[in-house]
Amino acid sequence: MKTNQSFWDTSGIAPLCCFQATSGRLRQLRRKYEVVAWWASSIEGQSALKRLLQENEISQTAYAEAVKRLEFQSETWREIQPTEKVRTIARNLIESENLRTLDALQLAAALVWCFEKPEGRIFVCCDDKLSEAARKIGFTVLPE
Repeated sequence: MKTNQSFWDTSGIAPLCCFQATSGRLRQLRRKYEVVAWWASSIEGQSALKRLLQENEISQTAYAEAVKRLEFQSETWREIQPTEKVRTIARNLIESENLRTLDALQLAAALVWCFEKPEGRIFVCCDDKLSEAARKIGFTVLPE
């Protein structure tokens, strides 16, 4: 039974769709939390899966199955749309946290989701730099 919503960065979503070292822990979190994601997360997720294929970390069959899982997952989550507020916050995060564009957009979407009050809110992320920025601004970052 899902008890809460949490914001999921693509680095947390992709391992739900294929086998990686963090997949088991992330699947546990997925059973506990409803997913809120950025509008472009399904596109970024497909790109991440394609990169795994190109780097021979997954097979063509595993890639095709993972893309299907990603499509299914994306139908179940709540999406934060690309708004002027997201863009403004992302620009500020690039300056204050020295983030790349997609990371800034992810974190900005998470801030829009929680009305810019991240304390006590869960941010699921497997990217070290983005996790650090999310913690710095007040999110609880999982997995630990």
